[in-house]
Amino acid sequence: MAARDTAGRDFAVREITSEAELDDLIGEPHPRDAHKVRHALDALDREWLAAAPFCLVATADGTGMCDVSPKGDPAGFVLVLDDRTLVIPDRPGNRRADGFRNVLANPHVGLIFLVPGRGDTLRVNGRARLLRDAGFFDRLTVRGHRPEVALLVEVEEVFSHCSKAFLRSALWKPDTWRPDAAPSRARMAAGQERRGQSVEELEVYYGAGYGTRLYG
Repeated sequence: MAARDTAGRDFAVREITSEAELDDLIGEPHPRDAHKVRHALDALDREWLAAAPFCLVATADGTGMCDVSPKGDPAGFVLVLDDRTLVIPDRPGNRRADGFRNVLANPHVGLIFLVPGRGDTLRVNGRARLLRDAGFFDRLTVRGHRPEVALLVEVEEVFSHCSKAFLRSALWKPDTWRPDAAPSRARMAAGQERRGQSVEELEVYYGAGYGTRLYG
């Protein structure tokens, strides 16, 4: 099999085409890792969710096209109804709702919950439903914003994930942070989806006042 890089150079690649080949390359997991999946939230999971201000929601549509959407609010924004059910509120955004549209076609979701400064994460897999209202929606209110939509997830698998990726990337070490190394949001918007607007006016839009529009 051949591929081509951005400079137009061809190079050979060797593709993995079977689980047996993959297992031969990476080896088998330690028994404690192979069997660490649980099927309900316990007290420690609830403590983690109460401390987590951020999660990633992975979905796929009926054809297998995937999406990952970030969700964030004050720590503890995820409502745990019981050991098999949790709820993630929606907040104002760009209204694309890619992940929600996927859930309507395919209810399977994967969640990763992060706590700032911690390298380990909590992973939850399950089946989701979209809710437009429920008796607990008032409990999801933040800064006076009661969500119009919430994602209810029926937990099927839950387990903790180790911190190696975070340690390798030094993600939480401020001395490695280089936020200016990437194009600013204003530059990206002007060059991609908002080409009729200047970088200068978009810098104002994405500037200090942007945080005041989080829930409105």
